[in-house]
Amino acid sequence: MTSTSITYQASAPLIKRPNTVAVGTIVWLGSEVMFFAGLFAIYFTLRSTSPELWTFEAGRLNVPFAAVNTLILVLSSVTCQFGVFAAERLQPYATGWKPTQWGVVEWFFLTYAMGGVFVAGQVWEYATLVSEGIALDSNAYGSAFYLTTGFHALHVTGGLIAFLFVIGRVFAVKNFGHREATSAIAISYYWHFVDVVWIGLFFVIYVLK
Repeated sequence: MTSTSITYQASAPLIKRPNTVAVGTIVWLGSEVMFFAGLFAIYFTLRSTSPELWTFEAGRLNVPFAAVNTLILVLSSVTCQFGVFAAERLQPYATGWKPTQWGVVEWFFLTYAMGGVFVAGQVWEYATLVSEGIALDSNAYGSAFYLTTGFHALHVTGGLIAFLFVIGRVFAVKNFGHREATSAIAISYYWHFVDVVWIGLFFVIYVLK
């Protein structure tokens, strides 16, 4: 009599958990949405109480300059996304001189440069407005303008610092892996967020004057 032993090997299904860095970034950005919503509310409230002041002061803004500065920031979001595509390919550096062959470092350096130009443009605009008499403590319009755009500029500056950390991390590691790619993707979430917020600010401050 032959006994046949059958061995059943139960294989547990693999559970793919969401990345904690990406989830944490999204949750934090949710709180940032509430913060900027409060700034928008302050701006609209002050504008509703002083419509004549808003009409006069907003007419002194350099809209074409702000539009060009906005375009630079929007294009930086495009270059940032190309950096994400390179991170998803696990390509830290360029394999050739063509932009299609660029890696995370090259695309993020370009994004950093464009973000720096945007911040420098805002500083130049601030200096021009102050020389024309629109300061933080001049009136309600000045307070609302510098409060909303100033906090956004601080967020952009924070994003630029984060880009430097990500680029430095790419240079520090020997092998560019999923952990480094996740960091690049997380900073792209933040950068796209500040871009979208600025588009809203530009529309409210410069277009709906």
